[in-house]
Amino acid sequence: MKLEELGYNSELEKFITDNNLSSFETGRVIAEHKERYIVRTANGEYDAEISGNLRFSAKSREDFPAVGDWVAISVFDSDFSIIHKILPRLSVIKREAVGQYGEIQIIATNIDYALLVQAVDRDFNINRLERYLTICYSSKVKPVIVLSKTDLISPDQISDILEKIKTRINNVSVIAISNETHDGYEAINSIIEKGKTYCMLGSSGAGKSTLLNNLSGKEIMRTDTISSSTNRGRHITSHRELIVLENGGILVDNPGMREVGIADSTGGLEITFDKITALSQYCRFRDCTHSNESGCSVIEAVENGLIEKASYENYLKMEKEKAHFESTVEERRKKDKAFGKVLKNYKKNMKDNKF
Repeated sequence: MKLEELGYNSELEKFITDNNLSSFETGRVIAEHKERYIVRTANGEYDAEISGNLRFSAKSREDFPAVGDWVAISVFDSDFSIIHKILPRLSVIKREAVGQYGEIQIIATNIDYALLVQAVDRDFNINRLERYLTICYSSKVKPVIVLSKTDLISPDQISDILEKIKTRINNVSVIAISNETHDGYEAINSIIEKGKTYCMLGSSGAGKSTLLNNLSGKEIMRTDTISSSTNRGRHITSHRELIVLENGGILVDNPGMREVGIADSTGGLEITFDKITALSQYCRFRDCTHSNESGCSVIEAVENGLIEKASYENYLKMEKEKAHFESTVEERRKKDKAFGKVLKNYKKNMKDNKF
């Protein structure tokens, strides 16, 4: 396989040349299993671990490889290789790590489009869609909403869902599909371009694995029926994996996500809730939180029905999460800086007291 089929481009080539990495083999991480990786190169696929230097220099989990990364590796044999460097990332889809405040979990890197998959019969939740959109916008990834399992509800119900999305979400393509009848597959195939990378985001049981199997034309991910007791898929994808489709598109399948914590500091929230962002410039106070201030244009718009109350409440909740995440990150940085200062002074004292 040529590297271009995995999305390789001239910018990556230039970085390799400029940084004297030509002696290494270049590949893309296509799967991750608890800090063990599978890297695909022009010569094949290799199991890989990160080098000791890369592990030592990593300041956080973000500095470790992730599915979608381009890496420079040394190949020792068919079963073992070492990752020495991660090449610059075009984009990083990430969320706050579950149960670890202030920590980041990388979902995938170097993604061009994100397919936000929700099953219309049981999984549709517009608040969660707004969360996924915020993640996409902060990651500089173009979102596409995919409504699956449309064969399980009536056309009127589908129209009602589409209208709800139109009311709250602007400028995002929506594709309704059935994994059984393949209705809508022509539309979804039309947006998949050769050499572009797509990531599927959604809950367990939303139909991501079946969609992947149908798009690839073969059984890549095993799927089971929905459990009647939990209303969730009994089998879920347990790891991230990158697959090249027959039409040349590159697709990353992800485990289902029950929690979508916001780790946004680059304006994703402002783009998702663009109506609120536009109105906020007319608030009486420059630092208006849009929660209880007098003269707030956003609250006034909610009271007059110009902004849906549910969307407004979702915005406030996510804004609070964002602020908490950012304050936690800042607190951790201060602690790390203080610890670094203590360590530096300790080393200095040891050197000064050495006989």
